[in-house]
Amino acid sequence: MSIFQAFLCGVVYFLAIGNLPFVGLWSLQRPLVCGLITGIILGDPLMGAMTGASINLVYLGFISAGGSMPADMALAGILGTAFAITGGLDAKTALSVAVPIGLLGTIVWYGRMTFGSVFVHVADNYIEKGEYHKIWRANVLFPQLMTALITIIPCGLAAYFGASYISGFIEALSGTALTIFTVIGGMMPALGVAITLQYIFKGEARVFLFLGFILATYSGLDLLPLGVIAGLTALIYVQATGNKADSEEDEIYE
Repeated sequence: MSIFQAFLCGVVYFLAIGNLPFVGLWSLQRPLVCGLITGIILGDPLMGAMTGASINLVYLGFISAGGSMPADMALAGILGTAFAITGGLDAKTALSVAVPIGLLGTIVWYGRMTFGSVFVHVADNYIEKGEYHKIWRANVLFPQLMTALITIIPCGLAAYFGASYISGFIEALSGTALTIFTVIGGMMPALGVAITLQYIFKGEARVFLFLGFILATYSGLDLLPLGVIAGLTALIYVQATGNKADSEEDEIYE
C-alpha cells in the first residue's frame, strides 16, 4: 500500500463519520459501502465489496442511542478491507480482525464528542461580542477540522503500517490459530442477524418472517425479485391496515 492510498483510506473514514450532507451515517459509514470504496482505492473493488459485505452482517442491528457508539463500523469496514486485500485474507478471517478494530474505533467517536463541546463556548463568545457572522466557524469549520485531524491521520497510519505487518502476522498465525480466526469470523454474522431478528420477530411481523424464509429457501429466486416481492407485500400490508384504521376511525366519529 502506498502512502497516498493510505491517505485516501483516511479521507474515506473522515467522510464516513464527519456528518457531512448526503454522506456519513446513512451511507458511507456502512462497511459494505466503505469496503467497496477501499477496494477501489486498493485496486480490488470485488474483494472490497465481498469483505465489506461480510463485515456489514455483524452490524445489521447496529443502533446509536443517546449519542452512544457501541462500535465504529466505518473503521472496521475500511481497515478490515484494507488488511484483507493487502494481506491476502479471506472475508471470514478479515471479519475476525475487523470487529476488534471497530471496538477500538469508539475512542475516536467519544474523543470527537468530548473535544467538540469546546466549540459551543467558542460560539457563545462570538455571540457575546456580536460577531454573528463567525458562528459558522464554531458550528461547522472548527469541528470538521478537528474531526479530519483525529480521523485521517490515525486511520491512514493504521492502514499504511498495519498493511506492512499483516502478512507476517498471518504467517505467524498460520495453522490452528488461523483456522480458529476463520471459524470465529464465520460465526460473527450470526450475531448481527440475531440482533436484527429481535426487532423483526414481534407481533404481526412474525408471519412475514416465516413467509420470507420459506420463499427465499424454496423458490430459487435471486435477491432482486425477492426484494421486489417483499416491497410489494409490505406496501399491500400498509395499505390494508391503513384502510382498516380509517374505517374504525370513521365508525368512532359516527
